[in-house]
Amino acid sequence: MTKGDTRELIITRLFDAPRKLVWKAWTEPERSMRWWGPKGFTSPVFKIDLRVGGESFSCMRSPDGKDICGKGFYREIVPFERLVVTDSFADEKGNIVPASHYGMSEDFPLEMLITVTFEEHDGKTKLTLKHAGMPTGPDSEGAQQGWNESFDKLAEYLETEKSIVSGKNVPKFELPSDQEVVITRIFDAPRELVFKASTDPNLIPQWWGPKRYTTTVEKMDVKPGGVWRFIQHDQDGNKYAFNGVYREISPPEREVHTFEFEGMPGHVMLETSMFEEFEGKTKLTVTDLFQTVEDRDGMFNSGMKEGATESMDRLEELLKKQK
Repeated sequence: MTKGDTRELIITRLFDAPRKLVWKAWTEPERSMRWWGPKGFTSPVFKIDLRVGGESFSCMRSPDGKDICGKGFYREIVPFERLVVTDSFADEKGNIVPASHYGMSEDFPLEMLITVTFEEHDGKTKLTLKHAGMPTGPDSEGAQQGWNESFDKLAEYLETEKSIVSGKNVPKFELPSDQEVVITRIFDAPRELVFKASTDPNLIPQWWGPKRYTTTVEKMDVKPGGVWRFIQHDQDGNKYAFNGVYREISPPEREVHTFEFEGMPGHVMLETSMFEEFEGKTKLTVTDLFQTVEDRDGMFNSGMKEGATESMDRLEELLKKQK
């Protein structure tokens, strides 16, 4: 790290990842929230309106549960090459506030400026960040540490993404915050086909859940506000019912629904599925947002990983037959 002057931090970092992937990590909220913030921080809120004049809004959550929010407006966007965005502290409603709102130095201006450039470098990405308007002294040192720790997390995230798209046909499980589980897997099939398999009531019974269960689709009204209900039967005659409501259907890119196991009513999860094209294949990212950390841990520790893995293996088999 160097200083262009007493009020500008300049950080240059070489990431072992293609420029397109690094760009996406900065400009897609689902990716940005996976690495934004210093070590130990999570990012439960991240919104990006990627256009000149568009707004960026995010909140970082400290290990002790304190949220620090920021807001900015994009001034310049050159895809895969350059981003320029203002940077201000904000309250949880998005109103710009002084740094003293969070107990920080009053030397921070109400508006700073972040410039990020992305350069190809032998298959890697050279990223240069300039953060103009930073106060000098301890605040500058704290910003340096925060950015470097964020970039450490970004490097880890990029390594995870690279391993996912490298052709290893296994799901990746991550716990990015205390109420989330993120599952990612590559399927060797077009995303239209993967989306159809996830939303067609005639295909759901062929892959949904472990093989030891038989799944019956009782209801599946695939539209915003529509209700779904699946019933699983085991070999001993036991039944297990699940239900939810569709929140968003955007073929073939995105599907959002609630999820509730009727054996434990009231514990409702929100599941978001993202379908991305990747060199003729499909990257499926499923984000499960639980109401509490106890709900998340209870589900994860009760066999969620094994069940999801087997379901995705069965989906892979189905897709091979559908191609």
